Amino acid sequence: MQLLLLLFLVVTTVTHHGTNGTDNWLMFRGNPQLTGVKEGELPENLEILWTFEASDAVESTAAIYNGSVYFGTLDGTFYAVDFVTGRLKWKMDGADPIKSSPSIYNDTVYFGDELGKFYALNAKTGEKIWTFEAEAEINSSANFYQDKVLFGAYDNFLYCLSAKDGSLVWKFETDGYVHGTPAILNNRAFVTGCDSYFRVIDIPSGKEVQKVDLGAYVAASPAIHNDRAYFGSFGNQVYCIDLEKSKIVWQYEHPKRKFPYYSSAAVTEKVVIVGGRDKMVHALDPKTGEALWTYQAKAKIESSPIIIGNKAIIASTRGIIFIFDIHSGKVLWEFDTASAIASSASFADGKFIIGNDDGIVFCFGKK
Repeated sequence: MQLLLLLFLVVTTVTHHGTNGTDNWLMFRGNPQLTGVKEGELPENLEILWTFEASDAVESTAAIYNGSVYFGTLDGTFYAVDFVTGRLKWKMDGADPIKSSPSIYNDTVYFGDELGKFYALNAKTGEKIWTFEAEAEINSSANFYQDKVLFGAYDNFLYCLSAKDGSLVWKFETDGYVHGTPAILNNRAFVTGCDSYFRVIDIPSGKEVQKVDLGAYVAASPAIHNDRAYFGSFGNQVYCIDLEKSKIVWQYEHPKRKFPYYSSAAVTEKVVIVGGRDKMVHALDPKTGEALWTYQAKAKIESSPIIIGNKAIIASTRGIIFIFDIHSGKVLWEFDTASAIASSASFADGKFIIGNDDGIVFCFGKK
């Protein structure tokens, strides 16, 4: 009996953490529904564990997988560094500027560049497995469904490829740039874009099954929670969409500061948190859209928040990283990185990673 219990614990640990005992953050927003939420706990007294100096600005949000941290830079270099030490493991040169955040699936890392090339690399070695040519810039990150990889591009298409060999399964044409990452739940992809529509695509067929007119274009990625989608727009509003009824449940707009939302929302049962170009962080009731609290960050928020337990991490274009109590809005911790931040935090094993426009990637945790 003791031996069986020991084996169960070993299997559980490997399944949850990966092969080397580390937790993972596999894609932009942390999960296929893009909620920006992960179980875990941030230490009370955070310290810099390491920094890594990349060759150019880091707008790409890092992925964390099996002891490695993956991210791209604006000079087209893609890096894998050690999660524990911050030392370089490998890098790939020669891409165009990389703004998309990498995603990991079956030991392969996927990302796109500004020229429209989409890459699949061996996560351990950096060896190129395959590439695919879209017809315009890729800012969208990848999401996955049954050995298929989905992403959007500035040629107005949502692409669905074979994750194994990069062959085209289908592509769906919208009426504008597809900047954000598609969220995936069951066999549906949820897409926001610059054509001012929220679309639901049946992944097996590649056919549109729902469409909601928003009246404004959207750069943020949708967060899916409890059959509702949440995202902000360049019409200065945050939306809640009922997925079953294909209609807008509520729209939030600050009574005075009317600016666009580039940041994607983080969503739990009790709160929606999003940053705005109005230099504010907004916490909303997910049921009603009423403001629970706001915070003036004194700089635009391009970074998307993530929620770990009762804390939210978000950064500003002044280079300040904030940690909030998600219920009260109290600032629990802040750190000045001395350069603007457009990327978002990634979290694993009690540590979070974030990069800035000086090309410095920070790892914070407890020594």
